[in-house]
Amino acid sequence: MLKAIIFDLDGTIAYTDTIHFSIWQSWLQKYGLNINLSFYQQNINGRHNPDFLRQWLPKLPEEEIQRLSDDKESYFREIAKDQLQPLIGLSTLLDWIKDRQLKSAVVTNAPRSNADFMLNTLKLREFWETVIVGEELPKAKPDPYPYQEALRCLNIAPNEALVFEDSPTGIYSAVGAGIFTVGISTTHSDEVLSECGAQLIIHDFSDPRLKTIGVLDNI
Repeated sequence: MLKAIIFDLDGTIAYTDTIHFSIWQSWLQKYGLNINLSFYQQNINGRHNPDFLRQWLPKLPEEEIQRLSDDKESYFREIAKDQLQPLIGLSTLLDWIKDRQLKSAVVTNAPRSNADFMLNTLKLREFWETVIVGEELPKAKPDPYPYQEALRCLNIAPNEALVFEDSPTGIYSAVGAGIFTVGISTTHSDEVLSECGAQLIIHDFSDPRLKTIGVLDNI
C-alpha cells in the first residue's frame, strides 16, 4: 500500500539544470576543465559537488574544493531567485498527496542552503515531513543511504513508497534502497533513465502515464 511519495529536488521539483550547467561551465574553465552539456549530464548532474570535484580536479586541496562548491552554490542562489518555477503538474500532484494524507519527503544532494532556498522560493518549505540532504549523511547519492534515511524518518518500508528522480545518480540511489522509482526526463533521455533502473518514465507531473501506477488516478 502506498504511504509516501519522495521527491528529488533539482530537475524534479523545479528545472534548474540549465542554470547549474551554465555556472559550472564558466567556473571550471578557470581550473582548466572545459565541459560541454554531455560532460555535465554524465559527470556532474545529481552528484555531490565534492565527489565530482575530487574526481576531475584531483590536485585541488580539500579546503579549495569546499570553497569552490560553496561559492558556486551561493552564486546559483543569487541568480536563480527570479527564475525558479515548479515542474509542470507539481501543484496538482501535491494536492493529490495531501488529499490522500500520504507522507512526503525531499531527498537531495544539493546543500542545505540550496534546498531551503528553493523550497522557500517555491513556497513549499512546510509541505514535507522531512528534507534529507546528502552532505549531512555518511554517504550521498548514488549510495542508497539517503533514501534509506528517508524511509527511516517516514517510518515506512520500501514497498510503501514511490520516488521521483531525474538523474542517474538519484535513480541508482532510490532503486538501491528498493523503492519503486519514476524517472523524469528533464535532464536525461528515457533510455538513460530506464538503463539506470527507473520503472516508469514521465516528462513532467501532468504525464498521463502516472495513472498507470495509480497516481493522479482521480484527476
